[in-house]
Amino acid sequence: MKFPDDVQKELKRRFNNRHREWLEASGAPEQLENSAWPLKVNLGIPTENQALKQVEDVRAWVSAWQSWNGVGSLSWNDRRWRKLGTQPVPEKLLLSGPGEVAQWIGEADQWDRAQQRYTHLVGRWPQLAEKLPRYSAILADYSEVDYRRLIDMVAWIEKNPASGLYPRQLPVSGLESKWLERRKGLLADLVDSVRGGSSSEGDFWGCCGLKAPPQLIRLRILDDSLRQRVGGLSDISAPRDQLAELDLPVGNVFIVENLQTGLAFDDLPRSVVIMQLGYGVDVLGRLPWATSAQCVYWGDVDTHGFAILNRARSYLPELKSVLMDEVILRSHQDLWVEEKDQHSADTLPLLTDSEQAVYQAVKSNTWGQNVRLEQERIAWDVAWNIVKRTVFSVS
Repeated sequence: MKFPDDVQKELKRRFNNRHREWLEASGAPEQLENSAWPLKVNLGIPTENQALKQVEDVRAWVSAWQSWNGVGSLSWNDRRWRKLGTQPVPEKLLLSGPGEVAQWIGEADQWDRAQQRYTHLVGRWPQLAEKLPRYSAILADYSEVDYRRLIDMVAWIEKNPASGLYPRQLPVSGLESKWLERRKGLLADLVDSVRGGSSSEGDFWGCCGLKAPPQLIRLRILDDSLRQRVGGLSDISAPRDQLAELDLPVGNVFIVENLQTGLAFDDLPRSVVIMQLGYGVDVLGRLPWATSAQCVYWGDVDTHGFAILNRARSYLPELKSVLMDEVILRSHQDLWVEEKDQHSADTLPLLTDSEQAVYQAVKSNTWGQNVRLEQERIAWDVAWNIVKRTVFSVS
């Protein structure tokens, strides 16, 4: 037997599972009419034997539906039972469409808002019909100010596909950096769909034709003679193009992921350390003083660390790795953590045989589930001695 509260829970599950499909169908009424509507919810009429065993529950169930006054069409059925006689019992509830489901679960306003905005946007940009349902929560919950700003932004970019402007220069009311930062993925996706899906994959700036902030590279210079060439500076954050112009006769370039690791480096002859590039290692190929130097990469021992190393080698073919081998990994088992999401590639073609072996073992969980050794967990005295030996062996 389903009480009104049980039906509400069931409808909540259905709404969560189907509301995107219903939203898309709302743009085509004939599709909605030809679907499974009206929605039928059977209320679970008990058998006579069941009713005899739980008389009070049946009475409470019947009473609950007798006093019910919500939306939908409730139908009753007269059951002729041998011992209990003829009893009217609630049989099923019919709901005419998603709006009634939304009313049942207390989301009528959100559904109406999402439906109206979906119709409005598809009316303006029909190519968004299949894309928008995935953003149903945004259509339902955005304030009118945020919704209007989103539309104005998409419309302006549609008319100015290659403005080359910084966002601060756009004539969109109320546009500010925090608002934009939280919505870059959404905007890029919508703009890409409006243009027929031909824009740069996942690149907000390229997709929207806007000027990206310059990528700052954090660099520490570890040799006093090199520091004198840049006015004595030892720690620099500057755009790639400016760093490329530096006159640095560098012998060794270290690339490390962790900022604290890079800050801990002591002076080393003719050496610099670059920090926190992540997957942005393509900049290395645009630094002339780096491409002519001995380069060493030290990342986390996990699938993404090896993927970054693999990517970096496409720009620096002679790039060496350090502290990313099986001995280091397995000797620090007590310091392992779990890598939340492993890199998707089955193989990374630019790894050496030994690096590939470690990558494959980690990827296949040979030594444990999603094994990860973060570079900053390795004791500094151990790591620094290995780093120094690597420098002098390649110099």
